[in-house]
Amino acid sequence: MYRYFGEILTRGAGSVLASGSAAAAADSALPASASLLRYRGYSQAVDRDDDPNFFTMVEGFFDRGAAIVEDKLVEGLKTRESPEQKRKRVRGILRIIKPCNHVLSVSFPIKKDNGEWEVIEGYRAQHSQHRTPCKGGIRYSTDVSVDEVKALASLMTYKCAVVDVPFGGAKAGVKINPRNYSDNELEKITRRFTIELAKKGFIGPGIDVPAPDMSTGEREMSWIADTFATTMGHYDINAHACVTGKPISQGGIHGRISATGRGVFHGIENFINEAAYMSQLGMCPGFQDKTFVIQGFGNVGLHSMRYLHRFGAKCVGVGEMDGSIWNPKGMDPKELEDYKLANGTIVGFPDSTPYEGNILEADCDILIPAASEKQLTKSNAHNIKAKIIAEGANGPTTPEADRIFLERNIMVIPDMYLNAGGVTVSYFEWLKNLNHVSYGRLTFKYERDSNYHLLMSVQESLERKFGKHGGAIPIVPTSEFQARVAGASEKDIVHSGLAYTMERSARQIMRTANKYNLGLDLRTAAYVNAIEKVFQVYNEAGLIFT
Repeated sequence: MYRYFGEILTRGAGSVLASGSAAAAADSALPASASLLRYRGYSQAVDRDDDPNFFTMVEGFFDRGAAIVEDKLVEGLKTRESPEQKRKRVRGILRIIKPCNHVLSVSFPIKKDNGEWEVIEGYRAQHSQHRTPCKGGIRYSTDVSVDEVKALASLMTYKCAVVDVPFGGAKAGVKINPRNYSDNELEKITRRFTIELAKKGFIGPGIDVPAPDMSTGEREMSWIADTFATTMGHYDINAHACVTGKPISQGGIHGRISATGRGVFHGIENFINEAAYMSQLGMCPGFQDKTFVIQGFGNVGLHSMRYLHRFGAKCVGVGEMDGSIWNPKGMDPKELEDYKLANGTIVGFPDSTPYEGNILEADCDILIPAASEKQLTKSNAHNIKAKIIAEGANGPTTPEADRIFLERNIMVIPDMYLNAGGVTVSYFEWLKNLNHVSYGRLTFKYERDSNYHLLMSVQESLERKFGKHGGAIPIVPTSEFQARVAGASEKDIVHSGLAYTMERSARQIMRTANKYNLGLDLRTAAYVNAIEKVFQVYNEAGLIFT
């Protein structure tokens, strides 16, 4: 079923374009989004550098959203202050939200398997404590820097706000290439980094809760949980809630591994089934006959590909650091996953051909950058052929590229909404750890018995009404109901909660885009949503020691 949200949205956008006669006449030859872009002075706020500082880039997006929502925040203050004092209050709180509150830099030695000693660098940034604990992943990469973790931590604050997860934002990075270390060495690094975080109060169930990120997974999270629980958290019954993304045996939750990719799918689904937006792009709603390309075949890329493929979209291209592959007839995600596990690369996948050139510029309907930041820049933005860009990675689009996409009437579904599936399910895991019981355990049998009693009640009612002349009246449940008769498993509850979260957040973004006449600028709409929510927390909590 497709939805039609948008006549109001389209008319609202048109009213803005009609507001200034000279500007409207000049803009008439441009796409609607380009005209809106000029109306809001978007291009003046853009850093013209093709490789902007990542944290500055995120702050620029924040400033754009803050400029749009500031007047509404002032109007919404129900205090006895003068209008001037109210504006000062709003601007003051916006200045409080923007910077990173704490950044920890650590260096520590490890002894490698060959007897050599090496000094490891690591960072943890906590952007905001308006909600606690702070939340954000730990990545292992040689590209890790203070700037990167600050930018990613700030994104986490806004991401949590967009999907209504009550965490502040944080991020950590260890400056290593994990391929250059043995499993034993990686365990030493992970456990020592955990101790360094704990010593400075940068980890704990109610303080700061890490999660997997680039080049980390269940194994590393298990080491972190074990290290904290057997040292600093020895007397804390909730110690294993100090980290999420753990294996099931260590307090993890079903569905966490695929959560980010599944969230990417649900995010695309909510917009691609929206007839108003699809009509602006000149596309039909739904996944059928849609092609997509993925950059980065890691955890996010794999699971995004899997769910999109399952619902009828066709993957025609996949790109990795060591090469890209292309097959216009489509590729099967399970076969590609098996091939990569066996060969360590996607290059040479059967029935595919090497793709010469930049896979981001390939011909497709949906482009999913799921690798690293700043992949879409002004140097390649004019060459992008996709009509929908779904940001599976954090910060893949520079401000200049974002401006170009708006001019070209390309929809960008922003990272701070689209890849929030991971933190959403991490929130479910954290709650499970605090409750010390898995989802569904207390109600599973009751629900199953209730469903069977319901079927028996229907059968008895029919037999009382019509009699048993031909024998008992059989009540045959549909296959969908039969699958649910036994009650919801933990995975069912997680998947349902994630789908609901992504749908509700998409509706909020659409309403905000309509309210502020933002057209296809979904990123600004998402930032406005996040800023409104974080502002409300700071304003209603009040400020001390000021």
